[in-house]
Amino acid sequence: MKLTLKVWRQKNVNTKGSLETYNNVDVDPDMSFLEMIDVVNEQLIAEKKEPIAFEHDCREGICGACSMVINGRPHGPQQGTTTCQLHMRHFKDGETVVIEPFRSASFPIIKDLVVDRSAFDRIIQSGGYVSVKTGQAQDANSIPIEKGLADTAFEAASCIGCGACVAACPNASAMLFTSAKVSHLALLPQGEVEAESRVMKMVDKMDEEGFGMCSNTGACEVECPKEISIENIARMNRAYLKASLGSEK
Repeated sequence: MKLTLKVWRQKNVNTKGSLETYNNVDVDPDMSFLEMIDVVNEQLIAEKKEPIAFEHDCREGICGACSMVINGRPHGPQQGTTTCQLHMRHFKDGETVVIEPFRSASFPIIKDLVVDRSAFDRIIQSGGYVSVKTGQAQDANSIPIEKGLADTAFEAASCIGCGACVAACPNASAMLFTSAKVSHLALLPQGEVEAESRVMKMVDKMDEEGFGMCSNTGACEVECPKEISIENIARMNRAYLKASLGSEK
């Protein structure tokens, strides 16, 4: 099959970018999306041209590094799938595919399809952890946890921090990411001690990083490759309100 690709090319954060067109790209339907870009880059290198810069690591759908917007959708048209797990058989012969980086002021473009998502790291560093002494891990059964809570915490913990929620939100909100990281710790006994200070610090840091407010459209949940529920946002909002009222006493 042959495709027309329109790829965002931008040298760095200080230069103006634009879509560059690549016509009649020969694609094997069994290729992954990233393998397809690898083939395009091989052709560009052979022509002594600058290859397309993009992020990747595990190529197994578990790290979130392969973030890009494909035909207007973060990670592409297949729901619950990262870009690296998207295959070319989901596109039609002769189709035009537009590939862009995630768009957010808090995710500045480094080059082409690569964006700086270190704002997420700083949100985690502000409070997304449990303070414990180092040493041997506790026995898994030493703290009984109700199965429903454990399952809900695990579902929140499956967030890979790719930033698709930010790219999908009209306000470029990071509420789904932040709430997932708050929830998966706060739901467990180990995280209860620091629950109030954690939610205050992480939400405040999220705002400081310039992310927008939740738009309540639910687009973040739809485009999330791990299908994280927006119930986490409601849970975080309740926790933040409770912590805020407590801090005023």
